[in-house]
Amino acid sequence: MSDKIIGVAQRRVEGRQKVSGAALYAADHHLDGQLYAYGVYSSISSGRILAVHDEQARRMPGVVEVLHHGNFPRLHRTPSGAKNLIKNILTASKVDEHRLPFEDDRVYYPGQFVALVVAESFEQARAAAYQVNVDYQADESINSLDDALRTRGARAGGGGHERGDPEAGFQQAAHRIDVTYTTPVETHNPMEMHATTAHWRDGRLFVYESSQGVVNHRNVLANVFDLSTDQVEVLAPYIGSGFGAKLWPWPHSIAACAAARVTKRPVQLMLPREQMFTTVGHRPETRQRMRLATNGEGRLVSIRHESYNSTSTLDNYTETCGGVTKSLYSCPNVLVSHSMGQVNRGTPTSMRAPGAAPGLFALESAIDEIALASGVDPLVFRQNNLASKDESTNLPWSSNHLPEAIEKAAERFGWHQRDAAVGAMREGDELIGYGVGACNWEAFQVATDARVILRADGRALVQCGLQDIGTGTYTIIAQTVAELTGLPMDRVEVQLGNSSFPPGALSGGSWVTASLMPAVAGATRQALDTLREYAVMNDGPFAGQDPQSIELGENGQLSKGGVNASFADVLTRQRLSRAEATYHSGASENDKYSFRSFGVHFVEVRWDPGISRLRVARVVSAIDVGKVVNPLAARNQVEGAIIMGIGMALFEAAEHDPRNGLPVNNNFAEYMVPVHGDQPDIDVLLLDYPDYQLGEFGARGIGEIGVTGLAAAVANAVYHATGRRIRSLPITKEKLMATR
Repeated sequence: MSDKIIGVAQRRVEGRQKVSGAALYAADHHLDGQLYAYGVYSSISSGRILAVHDEQARRMPGVVEVLHHGNFPRLHRTPSGAKNLIKNILTASKVDEHRLPFEDDRVYYPGQFVALVVAESFEQARAAAYQVNVDYQADESINSLDDALRTRGARAGGGGHERGDPEAGFQQAAHRIDVTYTTPVETHNPMEMHATTAHWRDGRLFVYESSQGVVNHRNVLANVFDLSTDQVEVLAPYIGSGFGAKLWPWPHSIAACAAARVTKRPVQLMLPREQMFTTVGHRPETRQRMRLATNGEGRLVSIRHESYNSTSTLDNYTETCGGVTKSLYSCPNVLVSHSMGQVNRGTPTSMRAPGAAPGLFALESAIDEIALASGVDPLVFRQNNLASKDESTNLPWSSNHLPEAIEKAAERFGWHQRDAAVGAMREGDELIGYGVGACNWEAFQVATDARVILRADGRALVQCGLQDIGTGTYTIIAQTVAELTGLPMDRVEVQLGNSSFPPGALSGGSWVTASLMPAVAGATRQALDTLREYAVMNDGPFAGQDPQSIELGENGQLSKGGVNASFADVLTRQRLSRAEATYHSGASENDKYSFRSFGVHFVEVRWDPGISRLRVARVVSAIDVGKVVNPLAARNQVEGAIIMGIGMALFEAAEHDPRNGLPVNNNFAEYMVPVHGDQPDIDVLLLDYPDYQLGEFGARGIGEIGVTGLAAAVANAVYHATGRRIRSLPITKEKLMATR
């Protein structure tokens, strides 16, 4: 590799399509004869449907059908096997909510689909949906995690870890803390709302879907409608982000496909914003008890991280908050456990850095608290207690440059000019606080296939059945092919988001780059080998020569002995249209190392007690994610994650009426997220140490890690500025002003 393209900042190859409006998203497709669907959603949290009164709706203009549990076609559930998901990602058929839409007359959560109106226009469908009246028999509901744990108890969630004797280590320690942290429900709310445009043709199902996994989505629909996978095609060439909510199919997609089959016309269903809070997952509530202890030298001797999260009454979902705790810091006595409490809400799902985001809020806040209890600077405490290997598996790290990341970021931030006394730093009316938090995320390489076609017009075409959710996947693929072929990036065409292409992985878990590049590289090299074979055939520019002796020159040229020939020359001479190869890259089988990415956030907050204003003023982050393939996109990913972490720390909380469980702030007027005025100065340092144990390109994922640890860094900075230790997110001015 020349490193002329990989590792160099590149602009998005699909950028022009997106800014010009040429990029079509799931709800941008308007097919001949298309109908529009609008849901009717439950207004109770638990109970039964006694009657659906749809007579008035059916008489309204444009209404074609009203579907509900009394007339909905009988469908099949998907096996939804999630065991060994990393290894079996290409054959997965997973959903988060296993119940089919309109499966019976039961209501399990507020906002559940209870009817679907299909009409000639969106406006007609929505107007008619408002006229569908439903009679319910409401049951008592459980509306919070605390209520669930108190009335129904906890269920084991799995994913735990134990080593040593944490209780004995705690009791014999010199310094101890025993504290509890809580985080609220957060909702994903990507800019593009969930949407499905479905149509049937000759017994085949075609679906435009806002999906982070077109292959899994296809597999699910095939199971549900009793079709072979080659009878279903799911397309998602452009997606307006997902943050995890679009990993797995939700009831609206199945309902739209069924409505299209019932009406024998294309049907489009786009969820309204308020239903993004009910039917398509969320990050669950958590309650995390942290018991940490140190010896007289400030070394950790015991860590216990016991977490509880809310799940639905339909499905079990575990938020693995302790996934990082078992390995980030060196400690001989560790206990990590996860439990669930059933609440009458929709099923939770993965949200950017699932487990690690709320888990590191608790861990990194507790690390600060035990550092101060031990009389040690919080930064020095972290440096002294970092694990030199993964003690949960007793494996060495594949690559870990966290100590260097801490040193560089601390220097850039100016941590050593910090006055350690609480409330001692001030500028004008504002109190200034400095906080630090480590960030961490798993690293994976999962199975992915890719096809590369070298064409007679001198261009390359790449096809893969995965999707770009806005993170820059199109560009990374183009970089890989351009690097290996010598073609300019503008002569590499990338096609994604079609389940009929060679199967690709889900766009989640920060595994796409590390998984996709080997597949694309393998297909590119095999296509080049095929091209060399064509070049030595009769009438070829290198006729009769050893194909392996032909070198690859600049600008997509084959070269030997002073003779140069372009890809187009070779194919044109043979009257061939292409040299093509499809390559399968399997999941990593390396079990000799522990693979993770590392980083650290330093945060400055400012609190003006006179006007009760809290803001994040400055963030410096250093991230160690192996080879940085595209520094421009990588830095953008971290910056976006930092803003999302600020939202977690200071703004975001989905609120539910304690009397009936109904969401009360299910809109962007009342669900607070950071806006432009909340953005601090952000400085991202990207360490660039390829991790060749994970793969030949040395890249690890960067999408998740930036959000982890950020909320804790904010909370720690708030404590330094105000002396108030806020252990329940979000950190609001009301909590800061509350009587101690």
